[in-house]
Amino acid sequence: MFNHSDLARLQAQSLKMQGFIRQQTYSPEMEKTLRRFSSWEVAELIFKMNPSTLRGRLAADPSLPEGLVEEDGRQRWYTLEEINELRRKIKVKGRSLMPKRPAGKRAIRAAIANFKGGAGKSTVALHFAHAAALDGYRVLCVDFDPQATLSHSMGLSDVAEEFTVWGIMARDLIRETERMNNAPAGAESGTTLPRRTLPAAVTGMGLSDLRVADFIKPTSWPSIDLVPSCANAAFVEFASAQYRYLNPEWSFFAAVSRYLDQLPDDAYDMIIFDCPPAIGYQSMNAVFASDVLYIPSGPGYWEYDSTTSFIGQLSEALEDLGRFKGQTPGSTGVDKAFLDLKFLLTRFEPNNDLHRAMQSAFGQVFKSHVAEHPIEMTRAVEQSGRFLSSVYEIDYRQMTRETWRRARASFDRAYEEFRDTLTDAWDKVED
Repeated sequence: MFNHSDLARLQAQSLKMQGFIRQQTYSPEMEKTLRRFSSWEVAELIFKMNPSTLRGRLAADPSLPEGLVEEDGRQRWYTLEEINELRRKIKVKGRSLMPKRPAGKRAIRAAIANFKGGAGKSTVALHFAHAAALDGYRVLCVDFDPQATLSHSMGLSDVAEEFTVWGIMARDLIRETERMNNAPAGAESGTTLPRRTLPAAVTGMGLSDLRVADFIKPTSWPSIDLVPSCANAAFVEFASAQYRYLNPEWSFFAAVSRYLDQLPDDAYDMIIFDCPPAIGYQSMNAVFASDVLYIPSGPGYWEYDSTTSFIGQLSEALEDLGRFKGQTPGSTGVDKAFLDLKFLLTRFEPNNDLHRAMQSAFGQVFKSHVAEHPIEMTRAVEQSGRFLSSVYEIDYRQMTRETWRRARASFDRAYEEFRDTLTDAWDKVED
């Protein structure tokens, strides 16, 4: 017989092992740090220019960052801050190295979602965030998943639940209830809504006093911030059901959208959501806040079957929630619509007949909505998962350069398609 005490004891033992793993993976201070990038990486892989051209620019302009020079003088190593300074100052054939961003637009938002566990949602979100940062974008990640894989991979593990998406939703409930109570007429008919009283267990936590920035934590990447998750946030589904009962007029699914609308338009360029493997209060908040929906899926039949179920259940959920239309920020009274939708195959093996057959099946059904470039399964990808890091964080000197480069090339192609999808949709975002 096993009860909650046995589970708590097992968790305590696991937490000790978790601390040991973090000590082996991160710096002695138990903090994740970002490595430097070689001048070869900066030129060829980040700026897409000839390394000799970069060397010439560095030699001609002593005001440019010098980086850290190896003892033999053959290679320079740059921090991400130095890379971004180079990006701002260098032009190639009159072309700016700054990334594309429509003027006067808020950040574009993408949800990485599928209720199939192991589809690669957190891996995709992590790699796309890192690739976007290397591309010059300022990124905010929002971890909706109580498993907190993305948060842990970003180096954040000791997070109090009030600073997670649950805190954002509870804060929104308090503020929206206060707004409704103070409104002279809350319904379209002009009738006054009944006054709602929230229990002290909700109002007494001090969440309504938290600022927007209090939920955002820095990461080891200077241009990536994170709204983290934690294991204790798993109860948000139960709490949200109770909160809806406390105030049935509260449009719970718009809580995160309202929160993000409070950010300055130029605070970030891309906002990436890592969704839990379920359709619930957290994932629906991500869905309603997103502009673009990205659905990762493994290349097997059962994963195809699960993805089919996911879009069917999501369709039903969106239809059921249509009665709330017009309550979301900026809504025009129409149903939730995405600016674009993509299916992305993950763990793909090009030489596997079954994988190629399933890729063809995805293409026949979902046509142009299937991403052209799947993410291939390589040894470097497996190794990055073991070390809670992305391929971009791994120093290529830790393995053969060809193995590392193949893995990076796969993510680069997938990211560039992701970026192009977002930038195309960006023009359609209302000012």
